[in-house]
Amino acid sequence: MMSPTVVANSDTASILAQMSGKGDRWKMHITSAPAGAIQKAEMAFADPILTGSTVPAASLSLGNGETVSFNAKIGISEITPDEKRVTRHLKKGRVMAVSPSQPPKNFSAGSIIGEQSSLQLPRESKDVTMIFEKSKIQGREIEIASAFYKKGKPKVSKNVPKILRSLITNNNADILATAYAPPPADYARETPFASILTEKAKRGRFIPPIEKGDHAWAAKPLPARVFAASEQRCLAAGIYFEARGEPIRGQAAVAQVILNRVRNPTYPNTICGVVYQNKSWRNRCQFSFACDGIRDRVKSPKLWNQAEEVALATTAGKIWFKEVGSSTHYHATYVRPRWAKSMRRVGKIGLHIFYVTYGGGWS
Repeated sequence: MMSPTVVANSDTASILAQMSGKGDRWKMHITSAPAGAIQKAEMAFADPILTGSTVPAASLSLGNGETVSFNAKIGISEITPDEKRVTRHLKKGRVMAVSPSQPPKNFSAGSIIGEQSSLQLPRESKDVTMIFEKSKIQGREIEIASAFYKKGKPKVSKNVPKILRSLITNNNADILATAYAPPPADYARETPFASILTEKAKRGRFIPPIEKGDHAWAAKPLPARVFAASEQRCLAAGIYFEARGEPIRGQAAVAQVILNRVRNPTYPNTICGVVYQNKSWRNRCQFSFACDGIRDRVKSPKLWNQAEEVALATTAGKIWFKEVGSSTHYHATYVRPRWAKSMRRVGKIGLHIFYVTYGGGWS
């Protein structure tokens, strides 16, 4: 029905334009339909939300970016997969489905992925025979482990005077010796939880570690009164006037003898009572300075302060010499008293020799 000439095509376009009330006849012309009849063409995605069926053989992309598709014949199955029939630029960031991430295969907590043993099978050899032999260190584990730790004196706490630190034999002082109470926790060095949970030695009354040959009465704590200021002054006086010329170790040994007498039921149960026992007997008392008729004056404040430090440390049990043990008597090396023959010699520190009495220590 249409003329193939250009003029005929323009006239036809003009007629159609007048029917629709649009355009100028000389500005329009008809082009060939891309797929036969124009009436069969329809927009595949007229509704942007719904997707239409597009058959590859009957679809066309126009120059303006739109897509024209054609209905498939009834009864013919679609061959285009679903993912190609989705309008991607309209979907944007919509989430369709979320699938959980699957762990790696052949993996479980606490297992070795390789599932291979680290043990190597023994190689067969005619010259080597494999046997199970008893360990040569069995029963000596503690001995061998101890060889890796340096043995020595316990570390001395900072509240002990420097002059006494070399004499300290026990860090767990008597609980009544408040001067040697453990310092408060330093939270700059440890957390509050660590200061509470850390296992520490329990403090209690100091009981001398007596050995074979010591008297049983020596293994008991001192009376609580010995920590009073007046009692400590008497002990410092005994140290100062009896042994201030001795090295500090010798001074502590004399203090230990005085405290041993306080423990012994035969002597007074106070330090002042022991130091000044029989002071009215001229040159016949227990400690010569108390009954020699000479007025006792402290001429060296430095040595007196040192005697006070030795007195408190010995009373607290910070110092205990095995060379003295439960001795209740001593004498200088330059004298030979008659009573020395009736006692057992224990040891010597400085210019003093120490003795333990026989018969339970009651004499």
